[in-house]
Amino acid sequence: MKNPPDGWPRISSALFYQDAARAIDWLCRAFGFEVRLKVEGEGGRIEHSELEYGGGVIMVGSAGGKSGRPERAFCVSPRSVGDSNTQSLCVCVDEVDTHCARARAGGARIVTEPATQDYGEEYGAHRTYEAVDLEGHHWWFMHQVRAPKPRAA
Repeated sequence: MKNPPDGWPRISSALFYQDAARAIDWLCRAFGFEVRLKVEGEGGRIEHSELEYGGGVIMVGSAGGKSGRPERAFCVSPRSVGDSNTQSLCVCVDEVDTHCARARAGGARIVTEPATQDYGEEYGAHRTYEAVDLEGHHWWFMHQVRAPKPRAA
């Protein structure tokens, strides 16, 4: 398998918002993302953006549909589909409790408070919390509490 392009993780995700410009500012303030690229279109519409967090990249753009680009009609915000999600993102952070406090102060709705999940020695343990952003995307943040026990070769 070839390496991904420089500056890109192997897997990245795209999220769509009714107000993508506001969402970008919010994601940076509440969750600690940093903007590396923002492409604005007509009327300030976000056509494409790239936000970084610890080597990971997400792309954020304006939702499609009637007011957007017809080829993006399938790209919607959870807000426009009854707050349904077809994915949620998991982000590894240095310390979950500190990150959760930042997210809460930034206006995130915390739906699962920080807690430790211990799946046994074979799988390790993680401390996680779940937050919902300003348009209804669900996010999981975690840090490892205990690494899994190495498997015998």
